[in-house]
Amino acid sequence: MKPNPVLKKLGYSDDDKLVIIHTDDIGMCQASLDAFADLWDFGTISSGATMVPCPWFPATAEWCRAHPDVDMGVHATLTSEWDTYRWSPISTVDRASGFFDDEGFFHRMAAPIQAVADLDFVRVEVQAQYDRALQFGIDPTHIDAHMLTILHPRLLPAYIETATKAKVPFMLPRNSAEMATWMGYETQVAEGLGELIEQVEAQGVPLVDRFDSLPLDDPEDHIGLTKKILAGLEPGITYLVLHPSTDTPELRAICPDWPSRVANYQAMMSREVKDFIKNEGIQVIGYKTLRDLLRGE
Repeated sequence: MKPNPVLKKLGYSDDDKLVIIHTDDIGMCQASLDAFADLWDFGTISSGATMVPCPWFPATAEWCRAHPDVDMGVHATLTSEWDTYRWSPISTVDRASGFFDDEGFFHRMAAPIQAVADLDFVRVEVQAQYDRALQFGIDPTHIDAHMLTILHPRLLPAYIETATKAKVPFMLPRNSAEMATWMGYETQVAEGLGELIEQVEAQGVPLVDRFDSLPLDDPEDHIGLTKKILAGLEPGITYLVLHPSTDTPELRAICPDWPSRVANYQAMMSREVKDFIKNEGIQVIGYKTLRDLLRGE
């Protein structure tokens, strides 16, 4: 993979290692917002993204209005994955959209959306989520993808069009072709993603190089895992995704993976991780930096 052109535009060298420490699912429930607020104040995260269709989005927007310098994006949401805690599209109730499962909510998994969702409805829904974030006083720094659902080649145009119209960067790793191969997509699809990356970079769109995350299936030693990931950063921009939440009865009732979400939070609230980031000289940036670059600010 060629060096990321963003590095030199930001004043770094091709060998420098940058990381966006990003929190997903903000506003999914109260525990996700409380964790984000704590971590933002503590200083170990640099970005987050809110789920506009979810119940705690209005409270997230209220917090963002009170903290206008926050780096908050829109977590484009097309799935509703939990058993008894659900949400639906905000733009339509039309079953022809392909959005709805038998219970009347978004499908729980990505595959049905990727297979049958009507692209025009996806365009309208993602735009509606972005517009609602603006309406509620959030100044979005980027758009990214809940459960990576919209990163499917068939749905990508809706994602890219919304971000392009808004003049915000969209999360699409530069190694997407490699990811597509790893995920079992056809060779033609992987090659198409590679061509797409080249096209959007030629247009000056800043992209991250790779995607990494703390696990949601194992709550053990997230401090050690975080330090290992940060110590092993490669040249370019790594997008490190976390799903932190405070430990609440609501969270435990919603999420079978709640121990890992709490472990994410506790690791990033630890002085050990904060000192490690500082002492290792790790270059942490937010998505606002990439948005300002895209807008020439």
